Amino acid sequence: MLDLFLFSGNAHPELASGIAAYLHTPLRKRVLDRFADGEVRVEIGENVRGRDCFVIQPTCGTAEATVNDNLMELLTMVDALRRASARRVTAVVPYFGYARQDRKDTPRVPLTAKLVANLLTRAGIDRLLTMDLHAGQIQGYFDIPVDNLLPRPLFLRELGNFDSKELVIVAPDAGSAKINRSYADRLRSGFAIVDKSRHSTDVSKALTLIGKVKDRHCFIIDDIISTGGTMVNAARLLVDRGAKSVRAAVTHGVFAGRAYQKLADSVFSEFIVTDTIPLRPGTPGIIRTISVAKLIGEAIRRTHYDLSISVLFI
Repeated sequence: MLDLFLFSGNAHPELASGIAAYLHTPLRKRVLDRFADGEVRVEIGENVRGRDCFVIQPTCGTAEATVNDNLMELLTMVDALRRASARRVTAVVPYFGYARQDRKDTPRVPLTAKLVANLLTRAGIDRLLTMDLHAGQIQGYFDIPVDNLLPRPLFLRELGNFDSKELVIVAPDAGSAKINRSYADRLRSGFAIVDKSRHSTDVSKALTLIGKVKDRHCFIIDDIISTGGTMVNAARLLVDRGAKSVRAAVTHGVFAGRAYQKLADSVFSEFIVTDTIPLRPGTPGIIRTISVAKLIGEAIRRTHYDLSISVLFI
């Protein structure tokens, strides 16, 4: 893979290093810092003319930078590579920020997911590689190829440790019912849905349960956890209905506000999250991280060689 060049932003260098290790190729040199007034400064440190370039940068907030800072880093790196005559530029965005603003559910609100799609496209990316978009239809906001990887093979490996007869896959809301039912069908396990009402963007209240969970091990699967209110309320409801234990597997661990404290005080036995977003300090003991580096690395390898990646969507 002599003409495959990997570049990392500042948002998640640990994940980028894991991807590079899987591909047996180094992360390429670049300067990525700030001017005195806070503007992003980028300089590509190697000749990329005619190269197949991949920029690894989740657009999440970190302890060092905001969501907007990391998004701007990605845009400026793409622009630098395009102006340096890279043959192809793929944005590898494990966590696609602003994805929750994907529709006009009230008057006079933006479609920020579409805005970010436009920004990336105009910056010059040729394709997008991402993981578990909050809404799959966001792929339609792009007029370029989009590969939306799912953590299903990773989560199925974790669920394989349970007896399917004692396992119930639980959708934390109606919107995630389809993906959760696919897990239940694959495992031949039970299936349940938590019905909830949402009071605001980050506040919800679990109301009732559809399905049987008494004396069963419950596993909640979702794409994102932000403040943790939905998950904690759902877990408490399951225990109140007689569940033996409650665990969760979530792709993107935003963990905003008091989310860590809420989980530490919750009834969860274990909370599994992937490393699409770096965890902030103070992670409670019930949280366990599994890496997506090999999954993303294999998708990059197959993209580079123009091979099908459909085998990754098991």
